[in-house]
Amino acid sequence: MISTHILDTSLGNPASGVEVVLEKRNNDIWVELAKDKTNADGRIAFAVASQPGDYRLQFHVAAYFEKQGLVPFFIEAPVTFRISDVARKYHVPLLLNPFGYSTYRGS
Repeated sequence: MISTHILDTSLGNPASGVEVVLEKRNNDIWVELAKDKTNADGRIAFAVASQPGDYRLQFHVAAYFEKQGLVPFFIEAPVTFRISDVARKYHVPLLLNPFGYSTYRGS
């Protein structure tokens, strides 16, 4: 399973309603596996079978900040990672504010 959680660090709240696209690399092409919006707690759990390979989460963050009347610097936040152990869960949180973001491998 691949999941994510977005926390808006400028507000100290989950970022709800953010569109996130999960992709897997197939040679030199990114193939969309799933797309969803974060729930009220800022979370998405993608129900896709993990296979070894390179993956990307595309966080479309501009609309989230624009709804707050802000003009964000980043319009998307791509996070690319590799799955090698298909037996484990992969959780990729995003810490977000209008002018920056960071991520880490969660549990």
